[in-house]
Amino acid sequence: MQLSGGTTYTVSLPKPWAQEHGIDADSLLVLHPNSDGSLLVEVAGESDHRERQITVSVGTTDADALEQTITALYTVGFERITLRDRTGLDDDLRRTVEETISRLSGFELLEATETKLRLTSLIDAENVDIRKSALRLRLIALSMHADAIEAVSEADPDLARDTIRRDSEADKLFAMVTRHFRRSLSSLHEVEKLDHSRDELFEYYHVCRQFERVADHAEKMATLVLDGNGTISHTLGEHLEAFSETAFEIIDDAGEVVLADAAVEMAHESLARREELYDRIDAVNRELYSHGEPDAAYTTGLLLNSIRRTADYGANIAEVGIQQSLRQQADARS
Repeated sequence: MQLSGGTTYTVSLPKPWAQEHGIDADSLLVLHPNSDGSLLVEVAGESDHRERQITVSVGTTDADALEQTITALYTVGFERITLRDRTGLDDDLRRTVEETISRLSGFELLEATETKLRLTSLIDAENVDIRKSALRLRLIALSMHADAIEAVSEADPDLARDTIRRDSEADKLFAMVTRHFRRSLSSLHEVEKLDHSRDELFEYYHVCRQFERVADHAEKMATLVLDGNGTISHTLGEHLEAFSETAFEIIDDAGEVVLADAAVEMAHESLARREELYDRIDAVNRELYSHGEPDAAYTTGLLLNSIRRTADYGANIAEVGIQQSLRQQADARS
């Protein structure tokens, strides 16, 4: 580093490195400062004009594989996807594509011909609020959890169906959060548009993963009602309601730490309540199998397992809350 003109520092870049990255004497560079004091060197305008696009041949792809492929390409951050079959795209394939993109936020069918479908993303990161998305996903997951338990307790198929329906909304939100988090790993411009550090984006992504799993288990419990396996005794129903309420509180409180800057002590308390819940669930499991209620044992076992797993996901969120608190303390001291 050299002092130039008494007020400016100049930095020399190794010529082989510059050539390898397409930088020459006429290049305009942008320096992005990071919170750790490092600088990211980037050719001006390069990322702004780079668009991730791909063309995929789908002539021999079945419906499940096609859905998985589109979802994966969306999740890893592609902006334009062209699906091509030179022999012609049939109605079933087109229907699969339309159903798949209906479950992906911001993806639209922009062009359709006999041999080609072109999908594009219409949502820019500047219009995405990751924290609000995480808050929305928490609300959906917790309401699904509460309604699934009520559907089981009341043997209410309508409420069970409504709970199952909302899982697609949870999946859609999580896919969007995942997409932007994945894009942030390779694009500083994505980080700037989202207006969160990569540390924060990872924390939001991780807690959203837990919320999505909570929603999955709510769907699983609600499905038992529709399968005719949701009938349990009144006593067991009371246990399930009490356990599910504790699991609900663990998730809710842990989420407050990560998403609303609540005191980190709430995260520690959530972890302690999870351990207490384990003991209570284990006691009911032992009583259930030792005294023999064969008609209820299988169904109750599945429900107890889902509640236990739900509490685990809340504990995972609490651990992120503790890590976040310590990271913020370290950042404040540096």
